[in-house]
Amino acid sequence: MGSVLIMVLAFVGYIIAYQLYGKFIGNKIFELSNANKTPSVEFEDGVDYVPTKKGIIFGHHFTSIAGTGPIVGPAIAVIWGWLPALIWVFVGSIVMGAVQDFSALVLSLRNQGKSISEVATEIVGKKIRIAFFLIVFIELWLFIAILGKVMAAVFAQYPESVFPFWIEIPIAIVLGWALYKKGVKTVTGTFWAVFAMYATVVIGHWIPINVGGIGIFDNIAVWTIILFIYAFIASTLPVTTLLQPRDYMNAWELFVAMGLLILGVIVAGFGGGMTISAPVVDATPAAAPSLWPFLFITIACGAISGFHSVVASGTTSKQIAKEEDALFVGYGSMLTEGALAVLVIIACCAGLGLAARDGDMNTTAVWAETYSKWGHVAPTTAFIDGSANIVTYLFIPKSIALIIMGVFVASFAGTSLDTTTRLQRYVIQELLGSSKRVGGDTAHWYTNKYGATAIALITAALLAFSGGLTADGKITAVGATVLWPLFGANNQTLAALALFAASVYLKKRGGKKYLATFLPALFMFVMTIWALVSNEMSYVTGGNVLLGVVNIVIIIIAVFIAIASLQAMAKARKETIA
Repeated sequence: MGSVLIMVLAFVGYIIAYQLYGKFIGNKIFELSNANKTPSVEFEDGVDYVPTKKGIIFGHHFTSIAGTGPIVGPAIAVIWGWLPALIWVFVGSIVMGAVQDFSALVLSLRNQGKSISEVATEIVGKKIRIAFFLIVFIELWLFIAILGKVMAAVFAQYPESVFPFWIEIPIAIVLGWALYKKGVKTVTGTFWAVFAMYATVVIGHWIPINVGGIGIFDNIAVWTIILFIYAFIASTLPVTTLLQPRDYMNAWELFVAMGLLILGVIVAGFGGGMTISAPVVDATPAAAPSLWPFLFITIACGAISGFHSVVASGTTSKQIAKEEDALFVGYGSMLTEGALAVLVIIACCAGLGLAARDGDMNTTAVWAETYSKWGHVAPTTAFIDGSANIVTYLFIPKSIALIIMGVFVASFAGTSLDTTTRLQRYVIQELLGSSKRVGGDTAHWYTNKYGATAIALITAALLAFSGGLTADGKITAVGATVLWPLFGANNQTLAALALFAASVYLKKRGGKKYLATFLPALFMFVMTIWALVSNEMSYVTGGNVLLGVVNIVIIIIAVFIAIASLQAMAKARKETIA
């Protein structure tokens, strides 16, 4: 019953927050107006700049920002207890995360669809350009490299998810063709696409696909290579061919999965079988870092994530048809992600200790073993197993429930992979000075969409395959895990810096409006610098030179941009600014 109450209160709270605080931010702080022409209309090219219905672009944006982030972060952070994780997700997503996502989207919309790096440079000053691009590049570089490993691990552990994942691609292409070329109604196309997608889940149960190693590569490396080839193709296609329809389908896949979880929580909760196994608060779990500040670094997506500002100002701003749609897409997507994170917390804290209906009996001992110490948690496995236990209360067999949740995780990681690759291409094109607007071909191979995409994936592959050999001498793709400890702090640093840029923009518009972004920026900056300094001390004492050097670089960049932003705010005068 406790899980049901938590879920209901959180969801009602999100609805109220959107209607009150969200609309206040949109109408009073940023003063949205459809009179402002959007980049998708002004620069429409049918490839990257495409005016899109807000429901479809919501699907793209939401699935791109969600990925595995709102699953992995909360699934790890509940080791400190379910209450700290829940409070941070709920409060953080409303007053920080959604504000950051929405702000970055609006700033890009009002600056020709440029990335947050370019927009921040124009607002704060040219001196931060290289520094801001570098921190964004590091973010996307790490993320692309790790996504291949995450998806490969899901395919290896849940081979029944492989067939449904890959069949989603032709289904999405057909959906895009039907909607954009044949004029099929969105509702009709969506129904049949989602129906076909879930039919493949059932088929996947009967035809699990296991890919072994090939030559000198183990199975994880083979899957990573395949996924990077897919990412190259997907991220260079027009957005209407695969990106939009697949993300839109995946959004419905999420809604179905969330619907199953919500119903499962209600049935199991009122049935008396579901109790929360996790402690309310555990400030000192075994081998874990301190709750302050690392809770705010561990849970990024679901509360606030700098990666979202890159997505909002990267692909999303180039597809928004009307400026007023930005509130629904930018602010609304983040609250939806917060709702997903709440369900993840429930799945991990109550689902893992739940006795499944088909006889796979679990107890609270399962949770205690899973979260016995920091570093012992396999977050995606904890979520998939916990949520599958909950879904079995809807009389869905455990084997099918595992496939549904496994495909759900893999599909979202896949969406993030091709979107992140496209975003890194944009970053490279802007950084190297593309002679045409992002998305167009140029005279230089390294700034056309194929060359820039190749650079994005080759650099990520070099990181992914830098992790050495397996015990039997095979090449594997776990190199990104070496630098992965830096991702969380770098990600939250980017969130703080994006909010600083928005604060300078609002300060130039006059009044006290800038406080809506400045106060969250200060909080996140303090938390991330605190975490980065703590990490640096452990890297130095542990003799980890590589992590220590990169960590210092991030600290220097963060402090430099923050000081530049504060100086720009101090000098800001009310001016006419879009």
